[in-house]
Amino acid sequence: MATTRGAPPLTPAETLRQLESLRARTVRLLAGGVALGATGYIAAATVGALAGRDLGGSEAWSGVPTAAAVLGTAFGAAALSWVSARHGRRRALVLGYLLGAVAGVGAVAALQVRSFPLLLIAMFVLGWPNAASQISRYAGGDLYIQARRARAVGTVVWGATIGAVVGPNLVGPMGQVAEASGWDPLAGAFVVGICAFGIAGVLGHLLLRPDPSEIAESPAPHPDDGRVGSVSVRGLLARPAISAALTALVAGQVVMVMVMTMTPLHLREHGHGLEVVGLVLSAHTLGMFALAPISGRLTDRFGPLPTITTGFAILAAACVLAFVAPSGGGPILVVALFLLGFGWNLGFVAGSSMVSGGLPLAIRARLQGTIDAVIWTSSAMASVASGALMGIIGFDGLAVLSALLTVVPAVVVIASVRRMPVPQRT
Repeated sequence: MATTRGAPPLTPAETLRQLESLRARTVRLLAGGVALGATGYIAAATVGALAGRDLGGSEAWSGVPTAAAVLGTAFGAAALSWVSARHGRRRALVLGYLLGAVAGVGAVAALQVRSFPLLLIAMFVLGWPNAASQISRYAGGDLYIQARRARAVGTVVWGATIGAVVGPNLVGPMGQVAEASGWDPLAGAFVVGICAFGIAGVLGHLLLRPDPSEIAESPAPHPDDGRVGSVSVRGLLARPAISAALTALVAGQVVMVMVMTMTPLHLREHGHGLEVVGLVLSAHTLGMFALAPISGRLTDRFGPLPTITTGFAILAAACVLAFVAPSGGGPILVVALFLLGFGWNLGFVAGSSMVSGGLPLAIRARLQGTIDAVIWTSSAMASVASGALMGIIGFDGLAVLSALLTVVPAVVVIASVRRMPVPQRT
């Protein structure tokens, strides 16, 4: 830690306090970036299907822009993590957010000139700021030792709560502003993205100093560290901790997406309007993000294995509740979707906290980007599959199948984690 010229050198205790202060400030800044990124992305995603229907000419094209954004997130996670490994976290995050602002301009232009291909390109690039928000949790977790990592991850993930609340609520007012200006009303949502992503990028460039990678916690020695640089990502994924984390993250995402994606359609088929859909999905969003700090504390207190298995149990319970809920929805479905979000969050925070353990700083970002690319690719596939399954077995069958899908991953995680060395808590 540098000292001011002419000032007496800092004592070890003072150096540690200064480092802790910098790390806490960095976590807050990362959470703020996630809040802005989520605001822009969720606002754009809110109107993505509507824009697809309008420019594509039919309902059949309505889901394509959202799929493009999800695939953009997967690709962006890998690409931005490559930038992180070579140029630092700050440059990667700033690049992701600023590309989102440019993509927002492209989406507005697509609406004005009525170009569906341009909209798809813009939505794909809009996945990049979402990828930046996603990999921010790793940047926060890397600042601390394993015993404190999940708390930092949870704090950064919590930032998305703000975006989940603010983003959709800006769509209507900004749509009115856009319409009054002679633009397509849907353009207002993308203007929200332009502003939010632009602010996140500029503030990240100015304030995220030192780079999070410069103050990250050095990993504890690992038996493979001497040759880990030559090991492929596939080889790293064979480590028990990392394979358990990947299983938890992907399985939780797939189960959550399958039920969440089809819930609005299920409600609409039973005569409910957007108000009921909004209420149910608001409860789901609350479970997904608002309790992330609690998930982090639980993980640090009890360890990742109990937290992940508890998350799987809650996911299964949520699916069962969705199955037994009356066809008209009601409070049971609201509770089910809340628990679906919370169960996902437990696995997401605990799994994310496991990814960096025992790895040199130089290769963490590469592995983290690969894992997020797998998560979001799986998410896109689950979203598509859920629609096909809904047509075959209905919402009730989908809920039961999703509950069953939690069993095998839970067993795999337990088997993997039991082969891990017990981390030393300090």
